[in-house]
Amino acid sequence: MLEQTKALNALEPYLALTKSATSPRAAADLITQATSNPNTYVFTELLQTPQIQGLSSSPEYASHLKLLEIFSYGTYSSYHTLSAPLPPLNDAQTLKLRQLSLLTLAKGPPNLSYTVLQQGLGLHNARAVEDLVISAVYAGLVDAQLDARDARVHISSVSPLRDLAPGGIPPMLSALRVWSSRCSTTLEDLDQEVADIKAAAARRHSKKKAWAEQLAKLVEEEREIELLQKGPGHGGGGGMHGVRQGAILNRALARMQGQRFGKRGSGSLEAGPTDDEAMDVDEEYEDDGEASAAGGAAVGGGGSSTTAGGKKRASRRKL
Repeated sequence: MLEQTKALNALEPYLALTKSATSPRAAADLITQATSNPNTYVFTELLQTPQIQGLSSSPEYASHLKLLEIFSYGTYSSYHTLSAPLPPLNDAQTLKLRQLSLLTLAKGPPNLSYTVLQQGLGLHNARAVEDLVISAVYAGLVDAQLDARDARVHISSVSPLRDLAPGGIPPMLSALRVWSSRCSTTLEDLDQEVADIKAAAARRHSKKKAWAEQLAKLVEEEREIELLQKGPGHGGGGGMHGVRQGAILNRALARMQGQRFGKRGSGSLEAGPTDDEAMDVDEEYEDDGEASAAGGAAVGGGGSSTTAGGKKRASRRKL
């Protein structure tokens, strides 16, 4: 928008001068001045003034009106392909028309090779193409990079400084409708993907919650079964609690696996022989005084046996 504002501000003096351009020659001179100014790039307002449109009825200066139309929405190649003779271009007009033609060619990436640009802009070599692109960049018309290796120009943005040709609005509206439809389809696809992701996350959370609840239930059942089998007075040391908890958990997991695959899990209601003989556990306990004394008498009072002081000895038993 800044470039358009600057271009319109540069055109304002010429719009004011059209009021005094009462003769065809004065209007033609005004066209030459406006198209030679290095800061003017839009010409629709000037083209629509009555004094400029009046040149269409002047056989001598009608070509100036056609020249202004080319600067407004034409290209450098259209200037040379017209059958009717047009006024010659000065150096400033030639540079500007080539710069404006570059904006039009930038619509299609295939048009941005050095060869195509040389032909379309009437340039003699690759160096001239590069100089023109550099001048357009410094003028704020395009953002571009030169690729000398592949002989191409890469344009990332173009200033909106070209006027619409007569009849150019319907094709533009059609292109905008296609673009809008494509955007709507893309947004619908994204919304569907988001919904699918949320649904999948909800299913995973539900399965995880159900699995945890089932595991807790089976662990509680296994604990109750073990208590019934061992009796109320049965228990082990502090280390035995962790071991039995692990065994209960293993049996619960085995039952869950059996239910998942349609088989009977190894952690059934009846305890197998491997449940009670799962591992050997080292236990340490203190001898009471009488046991120590009896032990001393049995070995003849030898000093190698355990004493009445309560030394510990280890024994192994199977769970």
